Amino acid sequence: MKNFFLAICLLFAAQILNAQDLKKYDKGNFIKGKDSIYYRILFPENFNPKQKYPVLFVLHGRGESGSDNEKQLTHGAKLFLKDDIRRNFPSIIVFPQCPLDSYWANVNITTNDKGKRNFAFVEGGKPTKAMHALRRMVKDFLKKPYVNKEQVYVGGLSMGGMGTYELLRRQRRTFAAAFAICGGDNTNNIKKYKNIPLWIFHGGKDDIVDPAFSMAIAERLKVVGKEVKFTFYPNANHNSWDSAFAEPELLPWLFGHQKN
Repeated sequence: MKNFFLAICLLFAAQILNAQDLKKYDKGNFIKGKDSIYYRILFPENFNPKQKYPVLFVLHGRGESGSDNEKQLTHGAKLFLKDDIRRNFPSIIVFPQCPLDSYWANVNITTNDKGKRNFAFVEGGKPTKAMHALRRMVKDFLKKPYVNKEQVYVGGLSMGGMGTYELLRRQRRTFAAAFAICGGDNTNNIKKYKNIPLWIFHGGKDDIVDPAFSMAIAERLKVVGKEVKFTFYPNANHNSWDSAFAEPELLPWLFGHQKN
């Protein structure tokens, strides 16, 4: 019994420490006209506004949508708090939050009688409310004097992976490189972001988003694209982001690219 209570106390203490660490991400918002979006932002240690830094936008999945400006930090945020990461990759990390009444990507989602979701990705089309606000927020960030416009990146998981593809095609001249985890897109859209280096991840046992979406994008980019990496985790389910964020070469690869 004593060991049980000790374990509970240690778990509770760890949760408090994690929450305190995540508070290093400052709260921010972008509100302009009908566009509004909330975000959390992590500045480099010893941030100097007179210097220029890379900036990475990380797009969360559907489960982290909302208006609390906190849930979007659930997956991936702790990676950028590691001492060696902050030391070796001084950069600005931004986690925007998609509201519940919108979606990052322009996709039609239906559910069959067995509860399985089907995704029909739109070719072209107008951006969603959340994507419209996100695009304006990104453009606003590029005006800041401390952002290196040659090193702007985006990545995301699940809905955020879908949003990554969409943001790339809608702002193809903005990003130096990107990563997409367990996402998907209409392959007819690939031509719009074929010149952007892209690292794609997916789990072979994903029962939410079919890995065939990522496979099709990767195969097409191998033919028409400039640079594509595809990592397939045969035993991973939808949470392939755990493995992707643990890849030791992810950040060196990402931040190693600059816009030509």
